[in-house]
Amino acid sequence: MPENVMCEVNSCTYWGQGNLCRADEIYVVNKYEKQASDSEETDCKTFKPKQ
Repeated sequence: MPENVMCEVNSCTYWGQGNLCRADEIYVVNKYEKQASDSEETDCKTFKPKQ
């Protein structure tokens, strides 16, 4: 896992102390049917809600 992958979504299973992502892999896709031009146009498919 790459070091220092930041995430502020503390409702995610992979969220770690210090806002670090603890997932083994990260999968990000375009939100719309076009190429993203900024972060608002992307979605993290790695997100898994905490139980």
